[in-house]
Amino acid sequence: MTDISSVTSSATAYVARQTADLNKAASAATASFASTLSKVQNAVGLGPRTGFTAGPTYEANTLAGQTKAAFDNALSATKTALHIKP
Repeated sequence: MTDISSVTSSATAYVARQTADLNKAASAATASFASTLSKVQNAVGLGPRTGFTAGPTYEANTLAGQTKAAFDNALSATKTALHIKP
């Protein structure tokens, strides 16, 4: 007969591994997405509407920054819905 503590331990390890894998995938997807958007933005000639060239204000006023923020918000909402802690 299987011991309940070993089942619980296995389940906890499985959930932790899945959460870690999800966080790694999210980080990789975010970086790849931001990089692609930046390249498209530069190719199309879309630039920021302010005099800033770096930082939060710069990112908030670029297509890449706004899209990255939307992606991050969607990812955060998904983690919250699935009760995944960072």
